[in-house]
Amino acid sequence: MEKQAQTMLRAVEWLREADGLLVTAGAGMGVDSGLPDFRGNEGLWRAYPALAAAQRSFESMANPRAFDEDPTLAWGFYGHRLSLYRKIEPHAGFAVLKRWAARMEHGAFVFTSNVDGQFQRAGFAANRVAECHGSIHHLQCVVPCCSRIWPATDFVPQVDEPACRLTGQPPRCPECGALARPNILMFWDSGWLSRRTDEQEARLQRWIPSVKRLVVVELGAGTALPTIRRFSERHGPRVIRINMREPQINPPCGVGIQGGALATLIALDDVLRKQAG
Repeated sequence: MEKQAQTMLRAVEWLREADGLLVTAGAGMGVDSGLPDFRGNEGLWRAYPALAAAQRSFESMANPRAFDEDPTLAWGFYGHRLSLYRKIEPHAGFAVLKRWAARMEHGAFVFTSNVDGQFQRAGFAANRVAECHGSIHHLQCVVPCCSRIWPATDFVPQVDEPACRLTGQPPRCPECGALARPNILMFWDSGWLSRRTDEQEARLQRWIPSVKRLVVVELGAGTALPTIRRFSERHGPRVIRINMREPQINPPCGVGIQGGALATLIALDDVLRKQAG
């Protein structure tokens, strides 16, 4: 317990001294907002019983082949998620991060593997968010016939939730009329159009050198797909890793705090406020 308290104080010191905040986030960031956790089939099947009955894994659904083999099932899964992400309210931890960034000269930039758009919904500027796996709120041709990426704004999915099947019309490519799919990097995906993500990441790489005292706050990023964790560590040594299951980090890179995103962000903010008087 004493070690955890010392770690919290070290993290608060870094936050107080920083002039720029790099937020790196994985799936664990959304759990406190009520978003389902698909890590492992157990979480997927709890949220989508029809996929459990069909013994469909997350890897088989988050796969471009699903849109060829069973498009109504694929869009049932992604359409339901799109509707959910449009409705869900980001938890209070997002506001804590925004307050911290507001006190820093260079503000915040977000690097996330989440496709849910929660940071933008919470008020982070779109030009300060890099979504390395793309976004469910944007579409592309399933072929793809062209390089076009467009907002999913006009698509309102009608889904039979118990069956996990789209009952309305699926979105279509405005260029060739073929089926459209989410502009998300899936498993075994050679057709993903990365231009939007590439532009986001280029903005991030221009921002990082402007920051002299960078602090990284990593939230809910696991080891199964370690993209976020590795990115955080490359921008150490002041990484604050917040993770319920896997908080470990090599000391030269930063500190690890075991806990959920929301509770830990609030606890750190409380210490900051007390120190500020």
